[in-house]
Amino acid sequence: MELHDVWFVLIAVLWTGYFFLEGFDFGVGVLTKLLARDRAEKRVLINTIGPVWDGNEVWLLTAGGATFAAFPEWYATLFSGFYLPLLVILVCLIVRGVAFEYRVKRPEDRWQRNWETAIFWTSLIPAFLWGVAFGNIVHGVKIDRDLEYVGSVLDLLNPYALLGGLVTLTLFTFHGTVFTALKTVGEIRERARTLALRVGLVTAVLALVFLLWTQVDHGDAKSLVALVVAVAALGAALMANRAGREGWSFALSGVTIVAAVAMLFLTLFPNVMPSTLDPGWSLTVTNASSSPYTLKIMTWLAVIATPVVLLYQGWTYWVFRKRIGTQHLAEAAH
Repeated sequence: MELHDVWFVLIAVLWTGYFFLEGFDFGVGVLTKLLARDRAEKRVLINTIGPVWDGNEVWLLTAGGATFAAFPEWYATLFSGFYLPLLVILVCLIVRGVAFEYRVKRPEDRWQRNWETAIFWTSLIPAFLWGVAFGNIVHGVKIDRDLEYVGSVLDLLNPYALLGGLVTLTLFTFHGTVFTALKTVGEIRERARTLALRVGLVTAVLALVFLLWTQVDHGDAKSLVALVVAVAALGAALMANRAGREGWSFALSGVTIVAAVAMLFLTLFPNVMPSTLDPGWSLTVTNASSSPYTLKIMTWLAVIATPVVLLYQGWTYWVFRKRIGTQHLAEAAH
């Protein structure tokens, strides 16, 4: 296996980790409108992800940086062609981070309500747009012989990509709902389990259609295995949720995300951005990669730094592993 193939796999792993981790905190952000009934319950939801949301975004920074360093042609074409949706995602992530910090800076209801509304929208919009972006990457876009994107923003709003956006939105919301059931106690936990069943059923229908569409258009035997794993894990997550096994339900919803993202990258390889104008103009792991020397240096840096990051983030989740509820807010205030 060549180093550019290794880095394609590593970038796939980074995006998978990002969607697994950021997926549930996007979902929790969406739940501040769908699940919480009052200000106290919104605080509980936000507190479940408060210690970890910013650490989850490190995976996005690493994935973007690795793409820039390992596949500069891919990075350049992706960020120029998808400039507007990626800019919207960036603005949402900035506003979202500010909302988490500024929400409690003043006691007025209107102030806190406005920032909580911002958390909802800046969680929902990126959750949808990431699916649209990756749907277009897999489906293919208009790339010319100079490896430049020559389409428009409207070309990105095709049925396959829009369906991909709905899949990521509902899947992340389901992932966040089972995370909420895992991290809370009392009535909010019970309502999260009920909502998880409803959201999960919608997710299952959308995901099955999207993954089958992907398999028919671009799939092979390996991607078919990933499809089966994703669908089976989602069904098992729904059953575990119904049985009250929140830990298993969360783990299985995570497996669904991992398998679904793996399927997308399996159907993509060896391309990184297929061209719909001419397959010969597609960006591949070969023509989009950096020099072997650059990839070699990056590999050594990854070997050294990655275990440190994983250990630190794992420690963070262990420290903040306990369940919380509205009673804990009263105790903290007292």
